[in-house]
Amino acid sequence: MKQKTIKQKYMKSISGKIVDPIKRKIYNGEIFFTDKIIKIVKKEKVKNQYILPGLINSHVHIESSMLSPFEFSKQVIKHGTVAVVTDPHEIANVLGIKGINYMIRNSKLAPLKIYFGAPSCVPATNFESSGSTISSTDIENLFKKNKVHFLSEMMNFPGVIYNDAEVLKKLELAKKYNKKIDGHAPGLIGTNLKKYINSGISTDHECFTLEEAIAKIKLGMFVQIREGSAAKNFNSLFSLIDSHTNKIMLCTDDSHPDDLVNGHINLIFQKALQKKLNYFNVLQTCTINPIKHYELNVGLLQVNDCSDFVVCKDKNYKNIISTYINGLKNYKKLNSNDEKPNNFKLNTTLTINDIKLIPNKKFVNVISVIDGELVTKREKILTSRVINKNNILCSSYNKIVVLNRYSKNSKPIIGIINNYNIKNGAIASTIAHDSHNIIAVGNNDTDIISAINSLIKNKGGIVTSLKNKTDLLPLEIAGIMTNSKAEIVAKKYKQLTNTVINKMGCKLKSPFMTLSFMALLVIPELKIGDKGLFDIRSLEFVNLFEN
Repeated sequence: MKQKTIKQKYMKSISGKIVDPIKRKIYNGEIFFTDKIIKIVKKEKVKNQYILPGLINSHVHIESSMLSPFEFSKQVIKHGTVAVVTDPHEIANVLGIKGINYMIRNSKLAPLKIYFGAPSCVPATNFESSGSTISSTDIENLFKKNKVHFLSEMMNFPGVIYNDAEVLKKLELAKKYNKKIDGHAPGLIGTNLKKYINSGISTDHECFTLEEAIAKIKLGMFVQIREGSAAKNFNSLFSLIDSHTNKIMLCTDDSHPDDLVNGHINLIFQKALQKKLNYFNVLQTCTINPIKHYELNVGLLQVNDCSDFVVCKDKNYKNIISTYINGLKNYKKLNSNDEKPNNFKLNTTLTINDIKLIPNKKFVNVISVIDGELVTKREKILTSRVINKNNILCSSYNKIVVLNRYSKNSKPIIGIINNYNIKNGAIASTIAHDSHNIIAVGNNDTDIISAINSLIKNKGGIVTSLKNKTDLLPLEIAGIMTNSKAEIVAKKYKQLTNTVINKMGCKLKSPFMTLSFMALLVIPELKIGDKGLFDIRSLEFVNLFEN
């Protein structure tokens, strides 16, 4: 009797049009709840509002928001997200286990339900220098201590197919500890795809075509339709939400700060409804499916569920009034911490002489950018068409530089890039997937050096340099995140982007995002890392100049 009295004392209630994702209906009712839903009573007259299940992002890298987990949480909660399934792959490449532990500690400051994975591929490739390594032993320790919820995306699909011992050990450990295994296998088909899936890998967020997605679904995979800041596959795959509802989840993969302040999974939800898809099918993909697949402790507006729900003026997550997680909605009083873990060892600044080009061969290998795409083209062009007699790059070409930040005395790698079209100045960043070394691009050596040295001095960030004057967004956490508020970061990021487009002449939609992927060596055709130019098609380094 005493227990019942205590429960009644702290019980709250809320009424409205309740959207039930299990029974697939909307009805008038009142919910009585503490941290759990105690009872639901149907009523005729209720408050003019909708009570919706909280949204779930089934695959995201929090680090891509440039925000600490705490600051990221504050933003996505406002947009109706109550839980995320996240791979701390980016910070693990910089700081290893120390970085994962930081993410877990910081996430506990906020009410968002964050389910971390154990990064399976750190470093992503041995063809560049990262800040750390995550071994199978590290992964087992994470599983043993129950610090992580699943094995993060297995990007090394060749390792799975060709029986790499360390890769197979990681997969077996996930099975041993009953952990789900996320996939990453763009374009994989046929016998190799079957072997990849039969190894225990159950999801993929890299499908670009409907045919590829259906092939994976038929073999038992969940397909996560991705609509993020970098990669957008919704328009190609949205029909799967109605045709294969039980095997679809929604995700962003990445959310840059200027996008995040405007919305999150709710924007994908609304986009799906604009395509005239079934309302409850769409709802299932971002609530029921991820909860069941990943075995998340997240409520679905049923009695005895966790009190995780969204109060909204409409049923489409457009005009959100409040978000409840475990029955709580007051998050504004919470404060972040000021931890700033980093692994920035480079302390030697560069001079113009360090990045001088010496054109000594007939041809030059050029990275050719395609706006809005992660892939590039490798162009072999006459050196005389790229560099004039005064050793200055011709109009449409820029110099690109990568510098290892995990070594005290690194030497820069220099390349030439086409279609970036920076006419004045330079930009640089310590966000450079996946190892996050320093990467810079510009039309003159003075500004390139100025931008790079600014990052060395501040141990990370995003920077512009115009006429030798720098403007910096500091990223004091691992060189890829900050404790600053999302609105401040978004405003600064937008300001720097506008400088690059309006004052430097660059016509790319997202110049900093594009730059961050120029070091992603596993994406075709030609990329640049701290060890040199690399062509993934031949798995070999390429000379800048050749005959």
